[in-house]
Amino acid sequence: MKIDAHQHFWHYNDEEYSWMGAKMDALKRDYLPAHLHPLLTALDMGGTVAVQARQTLEETRWLLELADKYDFIKGVVGWVDLRSDRVEEQLELFSIERQFVGVRHVVEDEPETDFILGNDFVRGVQLLGSYGLTYDLLVRPNQLQAASELVDLCPDQPFVLDHLAKPPIALGAMNGWEEDIRRLAQAPTVYCKLSGMVTEADWQHWQLTDLRPYIDVVYDAFGPDRLMLGSDWPVCTLAGSYAQVIDVIADYCADQGPSASDILGDNAIRFYGLGEMLSDQ
Repeated sequence: MKIDAHQHFWHYNDEEYSWMGAKMDALKRDYLPAHLHPLLTALDMGGTVAVQARQTLEETRWLLELADKYDFIKGVVGWVDLRSDRVEEQLELFSIERQFVGVRHVVEDEPETDFILGNDFVRGVQLLGSYGLTYDLLVRPNQLQAASELVDLCPDQPFVLDHLAKPPIALGAMNGWEEDIRRLAQAPTVYCKLSGMVTEADWQHWQLTDLRPYIDVVYDAFGPDRLMLGSDWPVCTLAGSYAQVIDVIADYCADQGPSASDILGDNAIRFYGLGEMLSDQ
């Protein structure tokens, strides 16, 4: 079964989605399950993991409600306040929902490169394992070293890196990023999503040859058993259609042979523990 391990939903408003700049007008509308479902059907995708886009408990509740209503949403990566004294209450509340599979914080927008190493934040991440939850690392290249240090502080915690840490694909640059990616990949508890690449490339003129060197690096660093397909829909539509983004990864995996087939679904099922949801259908 093919699984899209990274997509978003939202009811758009200016205040809560202020990160959408002037060149992102295409995103400034509602994106809901009814909009995604026909795209999944056309590509024979078996399900998705919906990932938070706002840092509110309200959104986490809403995503779980959507997962209850739409059976193609196999898991939810939500937000809780990992730095709060009440984080355990929040985790208790959401972890009773079996679709709640992980937590994410938008670390890429934090001004401090070592934000992720704050004592309260580390403590929150260290609590996730006792609830059977994963953690999505959303960082930029200058935050990768801190991400590796966080992984070292949480040796048993499952992590997945979103969007290859957003390397500067449009510039064709790799210096620093590749070294830090390879260091992070040394930890066997860390996976990586093949997602978010087209929006780091030239939106209008990207080609597969622009993306491939970056995919090659993470394929070599993580191996086919710790990579997973993710569309980053609807953000990806700034630079390409849903089908184009999925086809980039599917074609790459086909070129690698049978050993890469798990990237398209099985790795996400295993990492996020989606087997129970799939067995019920």
